[in-house]
Amino acid sequence: MVGIKTLLGLSDEGYRDFKWAVRAVVVSNLCLFLPFIVIIQTIIVLLDPLMSGAAADRGRLALLLCLALAAAVLYFFAYRNEYRKTYTVAYSESEKIRLEVAEKIRRLPLSFFNNKDLSDLTTNMMADCTSIEHTMSHVAPVLAGGIITDAAVCVLLALYDWRMALALFAALPVSLGLILGSRRLQSFFGERHVAAKLAVSGQMQEYLEGIKVVKAFGLSGEKSRALKQALRTMMKEAIKFEGFTGIFIVLASMILQVGIGLVVLTGVFLLTGGSLGIIPLLAFIVISAKIYSPLVVIFTLLPELFYMLISTKRMQQIRREPVMEGDVNPVLENYRIELKNVSFAYHSGGDVIKNISLSIPQGKVTALVGPSGSGKSTLSRLVARFWDVREGEILIGGQNIAGIDPEALMRCMSFVFQDVVLFNDTVKNNIRIGREGAGDEEVYAAAKMARCDEFIREMPEGYDTVIGENGSTLSGGERQRLSIARAILKDASIVLLDEATASLDPENETLIQEAISQLVKNRTVIVIAHRLRTVLGADQIAVLENGRLVEQGSGEELLAKKGLFARLYSIQQESLGWTAAR
Repeated sequence: MVGIKTLLGLSDEGYRDFKWAVRAVVVSNLCLFLPFIVIIQTIIVLLDPLMSGAAADRGRLALLLCLALAAAVLYFFAYRNEYRKTYTVAYSESEKIRLEVAEKIRRLPLSFFNNKDLSDLTTNMMADCTSIEHTMSHVAPVLAGGIITDAAVCVLLALYDWRMALALFAALPVSLGLILGSRRLQSFFGERHVAAKLAVSGQMQEYLEGIKVVKAFGLSGEKSRALKQALRTMMKEAIKFEGFTGIFIVLASMILQVGIGLVVLTGVFLLTGGSLGIIPLLAFIVISAKIYSPLVVIFTLLPELFYMLISTKRMQQIRREPVMEGDVNPVLENYRIELKNVSFAYHSGGDVIKNISLSIPQGKVTALVGPSGSGKSTLSRLVARFWDVREGEILIGGQNIAGIDPEALMRCMSFVFQDVVLFNDTVKNNIRIGREGAGDEEVYAAAKMARCDEFIREMPEGYDTVIGENGSTLSGGERQRLSIARAILKDASIVLLDEATASLDPENETLIQEAISQLVKNRTVIVIAHRLRTVLGADQIAVLENGRLVEQGSGEELLAKKGLFARLYSIQQESLGWTAAR
């Protein structure tokens, strides 16, 4: 059973509970044999008058009736214990696995997510965990308990009469060999079925996320074609998988049933030879009817286990993914940021950051500007250690961030991105994400500084208003100001602003600029902006082009140089005079 622990990825506690579940199944299965023992004894009592001519022993029949009732009660409690040990424990362990996977995903570097889409990760956390949960509750304990029970019964029957036991189990190796021998083929079709389900999940997510565009441009027929095709493929793969698996299960069950005939033939042969009595023959016939039922269940569960191992393999892949590690309690003397000969590439592609060296002073505002695709956002994310650099090093307070645990690093950083992520919770709790445990007054103060207290108090329930999925009930400017309030509440020493005022109307932009001015006071700030006029007052501006640092200085200095910054600024100024033609 150690293999089960590894395959299912059980914790030590979960593995211990699994063993207790198997024991409970064994006890429950053995209790099922008690009624058959009572039935055999009853047959003996009823046949005894026919063979000896004496009257039936009514007292013994009454005792057997009491034993039958006792067996029923015993089985009830045994099955109740089995249910508690299997299902309740399985759901508890499934909860632990889901939380463990969620925690592992949270700690994975962003490079991992470049190879994974959201639907795949959702499947890992929900469908794959559900498969493991089903395996732990319905499959693995029943399978292990059934094997142990049948092995014990086989040994006991062999001790009673090895010839009849051999006849009873003669077809078992052939049936079992058929199921195990077809495992590779079953796994092949199972993996195709899982891949088809993942494709459906991805297509469905894409369709739902793009439903606004689909409706706006009348593309329902065209854009749903891919989803329909994915569903049709999944249906075909499901039929193939179930069909091939069913064939082997049916064949194995048919071969196993041959054992009943062998028991009868062997028993009759031994009975006519005088080496076996009628009662033992009847007992073996009755037991054969009982013992083949759990064996057929085992043959059904084995392919199910093979299929579920596909999900556990996917889960193990996530568990084996390396996480970023480092000092969890770094002591930073200051918050000066130094980039020394930094180069970075996504996967095996060319460098998107090329040998950049840049000093970002503490308590000053440094702006990163440049054409789209020049590497501005990538550089800011390298500072936050969302990725590790390929060459060079990034220092904060003189320490290389490659040696600092990402969570420890996050404690000294606040982020305000263009794409704000809010949760389907109250306004108060969305702001409190900035610093867990912050009091209500601190939340209110942060909201006032972020210029969002006024519109919050106009909501139906004020700060206790639930704002919908990703803040669906709020405007873009309101969502952005909540994000700034969250960053203000965190009160981190380093602030990263990535296009925080992009795509906003002038009124909201003014309010957000006021909120940002409160956020960046006396902090080390990195701001990314396409609107160059908004960063003219920055302490220094770093201009990037094709992943290289091409210019650096104050706004006035860069305009005087008449280089890339001056050219981009001039283009933007000209665009301000654009009007729609009549």
